[in-house]
This record gives sequence, C-alpha cells and structure tokens, in this order.
Amino acid sequence: MPRDKSPPDTVGIQATSQQTRFDINEDTASTDLDLHAVNISIGKRDILMDSHLKLSPGVHYVLVGRNGVGKSTLMRAIGEKFIPGIPKSIRVLLLQQSYNPAVDGGKEDITVLEFVVQSDTVRTEALRRSGLLRKALDDYNDPGAAVRVVRELKHEDHLKQLNDARKTAQLRSGARGLKARKELKTLEAQVEEEAARLQDLSLHTVAEETNEAVMMLADIDAALEAMSASTAEVRATDLLLGLGFGSTAISQPLKFLSGGWYMRTILASLLFQPCDILLLDEPTNFLDMPSLLWLEAHLQERTDTTILLVSHDRTFSDSIADEIIVLRDCKLERYPGNLSAYEATRSEQKRRLTRLKEAQDRQKAHMQDTIAGNVRAAIVSGDDKKLKQAASRQKKLDERMGIQVGLKGGRFKLNRDLAGYHTNMRAEIDIPQDDVAAKITIPSELPELRFPGALLSVENLTFKYKRVATPTLNNIKLTVHLGDRIGLVGLNGAGKSTLVSCLVNRPHSNGQITKGTVNCHPKARIGYFSQAQVEELPPSRTALELTMEAHGIDSEREARAALASMGLTGRAVSDIPIKKLSGGQKVRVALVQILHPSTPHLLVLDEVTTHLDSESVVALAKELRAFEGAVVIVSHDRWLIRNVIENELEESSSEDESDGRARSLATSSNRLRKVCMVGKGEVKELLGGVGEFEKKVRNQKKRKRG
Repeated sequence: MPRDKSPPDTVGIQATSQQTRFDINEDTASTDLDLHAVNISIGKRDILMDSHLKLSPGVHYVLVGRNGVGKSTLMRAIGEKFIPGIPKSIRVLLLQQSYNPAVDGGKEDITVLEFVVQSDTVRTEALRRSGLLRKALDDYNDPGAAVRVVRELKHEDHLKQLNDARKTAQLRSGARGLKARKELKTLEAQVEEEAARLQDLSLHTVAEETNEAVMMLADIDAALEAMSASTAEVRATDLLLGLGFGSTAISQPLKFLSGGWYMRTILASLLFQPCDILLLDEPTNFLDMPSLLWLEAHLQERTDTTILLVSHDRTFSDSIADEIIVLRDCKLERYPGNLSAYEATRSEQKRRLTRLKEAQDRQKAHMQDTIAGNVRAAIVSGDDKKLKQAASRQKKLDERMGIQVGLKGGRFKLNRDLAGYHTNMRAEIDIPQDDVAAKITIPSELPELRFPGALLSVENLTFKYKRVATPTLNNIKLTVHLGDRIGLVGLNGAGKSTLVSCLVNRPHSNGQITKGTVNCHPKARIGYFSQAQVEELPPSRTALELTMEAHGIDSEREARAALASMGLTGRAVSDIPIKKLSGGQKVRVALVQILHPSTPHLLVLDEVTTHLDSESVVALAKELRAFEGAVVIVSHDRWLIRNVIENELEESSSEDESDGRARSLATSSNRLRKVCMVGKGEVKELLGGVGEFEKKVRNQKKRKRG
C-alpha cells in the first residue's frame, strides 16, 4: 500500500495520503473529497497524523481548534492541493487571512469591479478564446488564420496536460508509475509533433480544420451562455454591494483600497467564481454588521458548494455549520450540528459517562467485597459452594464490566460490538477528556482609587477630520464608572474607533477635537487595545524581551509569569520573534502589555477577538464578566457583546465557574450595562441590545432591496 508524497513547496508544507491501486481518485469527476491516512507537517512540526479527511458535497463544515494547532496550514494544504489524492477536477478556492496587494502585480490600475469579474479565469479564458476564433474566422484575407488559432489552442491544452503528466509521473511508483511514464512519453511526442505543425498549413486540411474552428467557437459560446457570462458584471456588482462597497467605490482603482477593503475585494472575487469546495479562513475579520449578515445569508444559500469555514465569530459559524470538524492532537474529529450543539452534546455525554463509570465503580467495589467475603467464608467453613459463587462473581467482574450499550443503542453483543482482538471482553468506559482550558487571565485586584468619581466623563465631545465637512462625532455625552459594561456597535466608518481613541486621549492625527472635554479620574489607569497596537509590536523582539523592557522588569520569572497568564509559555516567548507568532499569540502579547504590571481600572477593547480562536474568545468573555473594573468594547461579534455586556450567560459556562467567580458574577447584576450604536455623529443607547442593532441592519437592507 504505497503512500504518494506531495512535491516540496516554498511554504514547507509536506503532505502524504494513502493511495492504492484500488483507490485511484485523482482523475475522477466526483466532488467528494475522501482521503485516508492523511499526514501533514510543516518543517519538523506535525499538523495531521494518520487522519481521515472527508468533505461531502454541499455540506457546510466549521473547522475548530486552538490557535496554533494548524487550521490555516490544513486549509492551505487543501486549497493548494498539496495533499495527494485530491481529484484534479475538483475546483477549490481558498480565502487566507491576509494578502499582499503587491502580489497582484499589473492589476493595480484596474477597477474593483474589473478585478472581481476577471477573477473567474474560466470565463476570462473562454472569452479570450472566443475572441481569437471569431477574429480569425472573420479574416477573409487569410484563410489559414482559423487553422493556426485552433492548433495554438490545442497546443496550449496539451502543454497543460503535459505539465500535469510530469507531476503525476514523479509522484507515482510501481505499476501506476510505469503507466504514468508511458503516457508522459506519448504526450511529449504528441506535443513535439504539434509544435512542428503550428505554422505548416496543408491545403487539404484547411477546410476540415476551419470547420473544426467553427464547431469549437459554437461550443465556447454555448459554455459562455451556460455560465451566464453576459451577466457577470451585474452579479459581481451585487456581491460587492452586499460586502459593503458603495456604487462609486466599485469603480475606483484597486491600488487605492486599504487593507480591509482589499480583503473584501478578494472575498468577493472568490464568491464570484464557481467552485466545488470553498475554504474560508476568518472571512469576517474586516466585515461590519451589514456585510456580516449579508455573507451569512449568502453562504447559507450556497447549498451546492462544500464550505469549510474557520471563524472566531460563534454566532456566524453556528448559523453556517452543518457539521463540526475538530482539529485536536493531530487528528480530525467530526460531529453533526454546529459548535453550540457540539459543546452541549459533548458536555452531556461527559456527564452521562461519568455517572455511568462512577456507578459501575461502586458496583465493582461491592462485588469485590462480596467475592472477598465468599472466599473467607469458604476457607472458614470449607463450603465449596461459596468458592463457586466467588468464582462466578469474579468471572462476571472480569467479563461484564465496561460498555453495556451496543453500537446502535441496544443491548451489547460481543460478536457485533467488539470486533477484532481485544484483551478484555468489553471496552472500558472512556470519558471524553477536555482540552486544557484556553488560558486568559485578567488580574482581579485593582489599584486603589483613593476617592470616588467617574473613571471617564465626556461632555459635548465633537471631533472632526480634516477635509471632511461634517463632524464624525457631534456633542457626545458619556460617563463610565467603575464596574460599568458598555458595548459600542455600528457600521464601519461610523466613528467607533474614533470615539474610543478620544476616550484614551489618542485621537487620530488627521483630525482634532473641536469642542467638548474628556475628563479622566486622576488615579484611574486605562488599558487600551486596538488592532494598530498588534501591528506595531516590534517584529524582531521576543515577547519576553518586550515585556521586560516595556515594564522595566528585571526578573525573567516575573515576565514569564505575566506572559503565562495569557497562555504564552516556553520557547514561544523566549526564542521566537514576534513576527513569527500567530495572530492570536500577538493579541495575547499586546494584552500582557496592557494588563501588567498594574491592572487597569478601565479596559477599552477595540475588536480584540479578531485573531483569537473560539475557545479563547469564551475564556476572555468569562474573565471580562468577572472583572471588577469597567469595560468598553467595540466589536462586531454578537456573541461577545451578548455575554459580556448584556450578561447572557450560557448554561454550560455557569457550571464551569468556580465558587469565587460565581459570587463575582452574582454581585455584578447591578452594574450599568448598555449597548450603544455609533452613527451619524451620535451615540444612541439600544434598549434591545445587539439584537435591536441586528434588526435595524436587516430592515435597512430590506429597504435597499425594495
């Protein structure tokens, strides 16, 4: 059973999969991805080991795993077809977390709409070929023009086949390899012959090949009609409008886009192209609420496309998921339903199996005591019946302790439910073990304020950017006391980040506060997190060096303890430069700089969950709920706002809280909690919370459609 190996690549991803002569699926037309014994590594680090990778047509999957386990690497390996055995005919598209616009050299001057339309390479190539054939057939002065075009197009196709054949011949061995090499030689000879005939026109073949050109053009036109090529710009415009582009922004050159809008353009180009498998790695990072809701509805409607999604937004992923794939311990585990259903089912299964094992352990202890009593009685009285009774109970203890339920939920049957060789008659009750909890710890002790008062008080704040006629913020009033929870929601560009930057006295350099005041408690310490701080971390320094230098900590032990409170330990903090850390690890490094050496009285967090995995978001939410200070959050994550600001606790989370945390949560019910919408220069409280904002956005989109 040979294992095909993927060719070496520039990113260092190595992949193997099980391929046998009975399982040759590279040339099939199926869109079902079913690979056994998949191994993926990058450098010396294993991502997958002997795993079964199966993606069924039309099913929407959510890939779950901790930061750093290799979710993005797995997506890249599938998207780039590094894993042997992925059928060549399967069309796979991959959205990565970041792109470099410079890579699209030569495309900077085209408009956003043109970029999206041209991204459909199948349509673009069909239009190119149609144009070449039509021009050649209309050239009455050169009867051989159409023949040359047909031969050149055929030659292009055979060159592509030759390239694929060379890769296949390198990968395969044995009888399959011998067959592949024979096919390669035949194709090489055919390509050489074609190259020699490109300009050699024979009169007796001109009419025949001209007729072939007419037939080829008819086939291409039929294909263009089937793919609705004439409506491409309309469809691309709808996608861009759904992702938040304005009618004027669609026509602007690609080079003028910021990083976030460039990512939206890439996402639109992938959604525009037809594909069998769509891989989306954190597609919501740069989307505001309207675009997020539009993408959610769009993906739900794509029932003919297999989707594999990685997202920290639990509400978004729950609405998309048909199944969950968990990447844990270099293995893939599949579960039906969404993430919330998976966690609830797993928690219930763990409780049930724990109760079952505890009951069985008590039964075993009782039987062992009974056996020991029977043996003692038999020794004293010489009664053989007692020994037989003890032996019978011992046999039952040896053979019937373990799983009592069969595979289908009925009575356990040995010959059906425990096939193969085993040392015991029944399988042990295996209680699912939870991963080590994602560690994010916010210090609980706050520095003393010495005298009471508001932490922040904003009076009639007006902020205006240069070259903008209307103020971004106009007569804003806001007060934040110790223990308050305030969530800020709104569209991109509405002024949320501008507002919080003013709160922490870091207004944008291209604007100024024209009126009003921001007063801060003289003893209050404010911790401010923004995406800019993550990007501004010194790339060549390690997290340990940065922590010691930034806070003047001489003790490496203290610095490591501070980093460990965010789950950063070992070589990741001392040997690896920050530029090589994952996005989630960089967020943790930035949080350490905010929370140490002295705990802030007020945490102002601007899109803090962008690069965190779902379990880390849950851990952060728990810490923020129990935090004694005040919290101001800017986020498009509906789950985070509901859990931290609106205090909507999940049933599973309440059982995991310690007694101290539970008491803290109980006493927090009298805190000021409000969700505010920022827009049109105003900050309005939403009595219905984030649900009211979501409803407003949906209604607004309906009115635009109408």
